[in-house]
Amino acid sequence: MLKKIIIGFFAGLISGLFATGGGLILVPAFVYLLKENQQISRATSIFCILPFVIISGIAYYNNNYIDWNVRNKVCNRWNYRRNTWC
Repeated sequence: MLKKIIIGFFAGLISGLFATGGGLILVPAFVYLLKENQQISRATSIFCILPFVIISGIAYYNNNYIDWNVRNKVCNRWNYRRNTWC
């Protein structure tokens, strides 16, 4: 348990100081220090940031920071290549 607390502390500290993603620290720490497999490590890292992504997305939407024209161009290009919807 102490290893997990230390990993979380350093991941938060380094992410805050250097504006890096937490996955840059968390995934290698989970793999090499906690001996987790890589898929579980990546999934756990994504799960850790998911609430912040949702909250910041809502905040950007509410403050009109999203350029919908760019979004439409990107999604239309993606749709054309993948033959799916966005």
